[in-house]
Amino acid sequence: MQTRIVGRTPSSSALSAARRARELEALADGGEIDLLVIGGGITGAGIALDAAARGLRTVLVERHDLAHGTSRFSSKLVHGGLRYLASGQLGIAHESASERHLLLTRTAPHLTRALAQVVPLHEPGHVARGAYIGLGYELGDGLRRVVGTPGGLLRAPGAIGRDTTLALAPAVRAQGLRGGVRGWDGQLIDDARLVVAVARTAAGYGASILTRIEAVAVTGREATLRDAVTGATLHVHARAVVSATGVWAGELDHDVRLRPSRGTHLVVSTARLGGSDVSLTVPIPGSSSRFVFTLPAQHGRTYIGLTDVPADGPIPDIAHATDAEIDMLLGTVNTVLEEPLTRADVLSTFAGLRPLLAGAGDDDTSDLSRRHAIIGSASGVLSIVGGKLTTYRRMAEDAVDAVVRCDPGFASRPSPTRSIPLVGAWPRHRLGEIAAAPRLVRRFGAEAPYAVALAGGPGAACGVTAQELEWGVRVEGALSVADLLDRRTRLGLVETDREESMDAATAAFARAGVTPLDA
Repeated sequence: MQTRIVGRTPSSSALSAARRARELEALADGGEIDLLVIGGGITGAGIALDAAARGLRTVLVERHDLAHGTSRFSSKLVHGGLRYLASGQLGIAHESASERHLLLTRTAPHLTRALAQVVPLHEPGHVARGAYIGLGYELGDGLRRVVGTPGGLLRAPGAIGRDTTLALAPAVRAQGLRGGVRGWDGQLIDDARLVVAVARTAAGYGASILTRIEAVAVTGREATLRDAVTGATLHVHARAVVSATGVWAGELDHDVRLRPSRGTHLVVSTARLGGSDVSLTVPIPGSSSRFVFTLPAQHGRTYIGLTDVPADGPIPDIAHATDAEIDMLLGTVNTVLEEPLTRADVLSTFAGLRPLLAGAGDDDTSDLSRRHAIIGSASGVLSIVGGKLTTYRRMAEDAVDAVVRCDPGFASRPSPTRSIPLVGAWPRHRLGEIAAAPRLVRRFGAEAPYAVALAGGPGAACGVTAQELEWGVRVEGALSVADLLDRRTRLGLVETDREESMDAATAAFARAGVTPLDA
């Protein structure tokens, strides 16, 4: 008889408006904290988890919402480091593969999956092109074996025939198609969900996660904070302050020199690509190591990305795609499609800014290292920059190690986060035992039965239930309708979906007894 898992209650990890108010009041009452983390993206959330799990009294502040910036605009891939192998960055390639292994097998099996990457091979030149791409995939698979990721989870790459290529990617042009190469990598159900899961796990270890709190003046031992909800200010004393603000790091420390790079994606209907559930991977003409790829996503959408271009000038809160980037992405993917995509097929676009460390010269941003760095300032603030989503846990570990080294009063203890499962995590081979629909298990894992158990009310568009929206308010810290639609569910990516879901999102706040900030 099969056991039916009903999940684990969110209890102390739940984020809510009421918890925010209590913890903000406690912070204002005074008393020194151990660590103040500024920035609520994946890096800041990871640092808060690492520090809290080591027993440090930790407070994270974010001037907007969790995953408001770059961390919700990634490709949603858990990279194994293949691109870094191609450019000779063996250390970061190994680090990427190792951290991918942890996400897939231990910390977040419910939020990740194996994704097939299919490169179609059209004549002429298909033999040489296939051999070159196949060699790259084989090298990546070697890394997979080195770090111990099971072959049953990420299968070995290999050549596939013409019929298999068309079955996996029906939108591919049949004329001249001779077959394809299939590799494997990891994919997140959603990057913003990962950020929320990490932040909630940190809260479960005692960290205070405070959104809509802006750091207006900061040194290495204190900060003046402003509550964007009430306008009130408070002064906080901390034994250490870490800036995890990404491309905005220079606002807190003018010594930090970054060369931001913009990565743009298009959003199209999955049906327009034949309903494919694989990543169609297309080499960019003139490059031996860069590709445009399609990424199946939630709500019947597929993302097409991505660019890597310098983002010069002032840093915006939200980056936007340019016409040139849209044309490049469409032009590249259309080289392998039977029926080319047009601007009319693009439902929306999104773009994120990578916080890359500036090089010594005028290097193209695609050539700049993705390795992270921890930079100390004259004020005592530590800034962590660079890196990428896949390696957030290692970045956080290094940042807290640096904090501990700077203050001999901190107990020296190793990071435990390699073995800490995120909220909702459950062994991959047992996810089918959870008593909830597979779609909900992919979003909530072992907590899915608790989300389903909410009373619910008016439904939402695109299959998102009233219970999911209410869970976002009661448990995942959404304070506004925009939080629910843009980051907890991603319905806000497409304007028509947003409009159809506004009433249901507002109703979710009413059921939770909370007035949304954007009411």
